[in-house]
Amino acid sequence: MTSVSVFRGFVHGRCAPLFTHQSQLPVTSILIGSKKLTYRSNGLRLYARYSESQSAQTQDLFTSRLQDSIENLPKLVEDIVQTSINTGPRGALRLAQGIQAVIGVGGEWLTELSQSRNSPSGIPSQLQLGLLSPLYLRKLFERLGATYIKLGQFIASAPTLFPEEYVQEFQYCFDRAPVIPFDEIKSILREDLAAPIDSIYEYVDPTPLASASIAQVHAARLKGSQADVVIKVLKPGIEDVLVADLNFIYVVARIVEFLNPELSRASLVAIVNDIRASMLEEVDFKKEAANIESFRGYLESMGLTRQATAPKVYPEFSTKRVLTMERLYGVPLTDLDSISSLVASPETSLITALNVWFGSLLACETFHADVHAGNLWLLRDGRIGFLDFGIVGRISPKTWSAMEVFLGSIATEEYESMASALIEMGATNTDIDSRAFAKDLENIFSSIQDLDTEVVVATATRRDTNATAISANLVVDERQMNALFLDVVRVSESYGLRFPREFALLMKQLLYFDRYTRLLAPNMNMLQDQRITIASNRRTTNRNIY
Repeated sequence: MTSVSVFRGFVHGRCAPLFTHQSQLPVTSILIGSKKLTYRSNGLRLYARYSESQSAQTQDLFTSRLQDSIENLPKLVEDIVQTSINTGPRGALRLAQGIQAVIGVGGEWLTELSQSRNSPSGIPSQLQLGLLSPLYLRKLFERLGATYIKLGQFIASAPTLFPEEYVQEFQYCFDRAPVIPFDEIKSILREDLAAPIDSIYEYVDPTPLASASIAQVHAARLKGSQADVVIKVLKPGIEDVLVADLNFIYVVARIVEFLNPELSRASLVAIVNDIRASMLEEVDFKKEAANIESFRGYLESMGLTRQATAPKVYPEFSTKRVLTMERLYGVPLTDLDSISSLVASPETSLITALNVWFGSLLACETFHADVHAGNLWLLRDGRIGFLDFGIVGRISPKTWSAMEVFLGSIATEEYESMASALIEMGATNTDIDSRAFAKDLENIFSSIQDLDTEVVVATATRRDTNATAISANLVVDERQMNALFLDVVRVSESYGLRFPREFALLMKQLLYFDRYTRLLAPNMNMLQDQRITIASNRRTTNRNIY
């Protein structure tokens, strides 16, 4: 009878390493009857097979990606060609202007770089990044003009999408824009309204009430009705510049995503499309007029016209580039002295503003997404005035449902509920430790009461009564507001969460309202007060008709 035994050789009781010298290879002995066969096995064969397997997988992955790229190439070329056709000759002009801007800012960078080389502290990090650093990129955007200033404002308002350093630096893009000469404004009015200016307006004030990156606002009076109005005029050439710039950015994003498919997971092209759609909407005053009418329709349907209003639009004197609206008279919600002279209870006015705004989240297709003090007024008749609907948001039922839980958990300081709501709102493919997340959120929100609220008090003596008038004004620190929100975003992203843009817009408005509360109703808890309604049962079936 033949018996067969197989055993492995060991060195000091441990398996021999995978990589060994030939003389150190493990010994395999086979006993067959009375004969013992001994040989050294080659462990490298196993590694070779593993390497071949890995190489095959890599080759398959490369082949798969190459095949995908070949399949997607015609679509990429089609997109580039179509975008170039849509851009037209203005693309070449913007390219020349862009090169000039890059040379100008690049010269500044080289000058500062040469000066810092001799510094004992070395080259600052912002210089090491070159034109991609937050500082120089912001300077480049400002030189490139309106489109990139608006893009900078978008970056500053979207901490869920961009790094903290860029969000903070691009706050400077909100500074006052240069004024366009009145002759150019009149030229646009004549061209768009297809009539002499004095046949429509009794007069138009040549000094603008406001000037922003894309538009300029002038006070006027209508002929016939003698109604006081404001005229919002798109700055000349802005739309052409905007289309050329945004198309260029889109093409770059498409090419980058094509060359690096991994970036498709970050939705680079989707983000650019979101920016493009948002900015193009803002320069179409017909859409802004529709947003205003939607809000006014909401106020009327809910019986809120005695509590709040938005400017009446005069469609017969409005176009895509010209928006003629009723002029509202009032004061910002931060002017405490003036508010106190208009109403007996500033707190009640604030509650009205909150309820009207929260209600619009549920009842309107869009909500006002820029309620800073310049756009939210207490009018002379005691109503709340909502101005400038150029920036609006759209909120999905899923986001709002999670947002409600989130807001309620802030009020009750239930951080586990807050964590669950944020997890529900954020897109993630990973399992999240909700308890650890809740603890991190608690650490952030425990410091919210420590935020500085700067109240500037000015006094003046009235000649007629010798009485002293006191004016208090709340200074809203944009950087401080964004810092809190960035903390929430940063911690959430560390858990793999990516929030929709609506979340950022909603949070920013809530931070504005939090500051108004500190000034007008310091003893009120905005999210717990029973007089303020934040409830989904107010959702109306008429939401889509406005």
